[in-house]
Amino acid sequence: MTDSPVCVYMDEGTRELLSPLPPSAKLVYYVLEAEGRFDQTGLAEETRLSTRTVRFAVEKLIDVGLVEEGFCPTDARRSVYEVVDATEASDPGSAGDPDVEAPTATAVAED
Repeated sequence: MTDSPVCVYMDEGTRELLSPLPPSAKLVYYVLEAEGRFDQTGLAEETRLSTRTVRFAVEKLIDVGLVEEGFCPTDARRSVYEVVDATEASDPGSAGDPDVEAPTATAVAED
């Protein structure tokens, strides 16, 4: 892992959503929050969890609305994951501004 600062402040809603989740999901969330976008392989490498465990953790995070899945800009067969904005998480019905382009995936692992 890199020496990036970890978010010290977490809003109460996020804390409540993370509370019942397994430790693997919390770790994946913290890595995504601190490091940005990752694909499944990159998350497995960064967290040192198995890809199956990462997949399970990401599914749990998506289910509670803390993480969203997107397409990898360099490989359409892969998905990338990123933390949902606090404003989007509080209003899961909003899809954000469709005219704003998502940032490029800089932390996506290469094969």
